[in-house]
Order: sequence, then structure tokens, then C-alpha cells
Amino acid sequence: MTKKLPPKISLKAARVNAGYSAKEVGEIVKKHYQTILSYEKDSENIPTGLLIELSEIYRYPMDFIFLGKTYGLNSIKEKAS
Repeated sequence: MTKKLPPKISLKAARVNAGYSAKEVGEIVKKHYQTILSYEKDSENIPTGLLIELSEIYRYPMDFIFLGKTYGLNSIKEKAS
């Protein structure tokens, strides 16, 4: 039996699916909400510790969070179609 893996999603999608605003997440991780929004647009250089923390908050596996520029995720989706 094959186990179905979760889809790869963006940091923003993970946050929204978990029901948090950027401001709420910023308060939890002690970062300005604009820092959270910045990493949602381009997570190529997100600190590993912050990524782990966000993965735990969002209850989404870190390995299935897309890292990079969000337009890169759109390109991947278009190629898959």
C-alpha cells in the first residue's frame, strides 16, 4: 500500500491553512510581521531554526514546504499541468 504524501505548498499557504495571520505568527516567533511576509515571498535564505518553528506552528511537514521565490512555485505548477 502506497502512503500518500502531502503536497508541496508555500509558506503563505501553510500559514493560511493553519488559520494564522502574518501578525499572529510574527508575535509567536518574535519577528516583525513584515519579516514573515518577506520570507513568504522568497524563502531561499530562511534560517533553518525559523523554518522548523514555522513548520511546527503550521503543523505541516518541513520537507513539504516549498523553499524559494513564490513565482518559482508557480512555474513548477505550470510545468506539471
